[in-house]
Amino acid sequence: MALVLQVLSFVVTLLLIVCLDAIFGVAVHVVLAATLQGGIAAALSRVCKQAPWWLAIQFFFPIVLVLLLGLHLPPTLFLGAFLILLLLYWSTYRTQVPFYPSRMAAWQAVESLLPSTSPIRIIDIGSGLGGLSLHLAKQRPDDVLQGIEIAPLPWFISRLRARFSRRHVDFVRGDYRDLDFAQYDVIFAYLSPAAMPDLWQKARVEMRPGTLLLSYEFQIPDVTAEIVMRPEEKGPELYGWKM
Repeated sequence: MALVLQVLSFVVTLLLIVCLDAIFGVAVHVVLAATLQGGIAAALSRVCKQAPWWLAIQFFFPIVLVLLLGLHLPPTLFLGAFLILLLLYWSTYRTQVPFYPSRMAAWQAVESLLPSTSPIRIIDIGSGLGGLSLHLAKQRPDDVLQGIEIAPLPWFISRLRARFSRRHVDFVRGDYRDLDFAQYDVIFAYLSPAAMPDLWQKARVEMRPGTLLLSYEFQIPDVTAEIVMRPEEKGPELYGWKM
């Protein structure tokens, strides 16, 4: 949607510039044209009810593009940046789950909610760089820990971290929707609002009675959490549901 709106705004801007030149003989500076294109794209995004952050992205994208082209940077630099972002965000357009790294406070909060009995099976959905799983592997070495990440770059980094730290964590690259949730005692997710309804439906069908579903920052719509805690002052909340 964002790409379509940006292309449409470019076409409209080009037509306006051609008309101004043909009728009034007015030449529009390229930066002014980029600003006009960004404004049109942002307006179209608002009309199409895209998320608020898209308005800023749509507005500044053509302006930044023009300014960067003016620096005459080597094309390989842009290609490299594109490849890194591709490996980092991968199929975000499909999953609606961008890269969200959690921090130590969240890991410690999750640790405090785990059953005292050990070993248990724990999986981190959208494990990113593997911080939570590696932390728990250090604190609870008898537990069976697994992380699943769909983006290649974070998954690869988490694998390297596990190998060099010699922590027993199995990091898998794939989609959590292909997992059998019945295999786990605790499932931790740090996804996005768009993913929460599907996560809940899968958890409700597959998770065994007595197991625990945890979500950092994002609530499940219309489902009251039994556990609510704030790991950091003014930070996101950690939610929990006992199945």
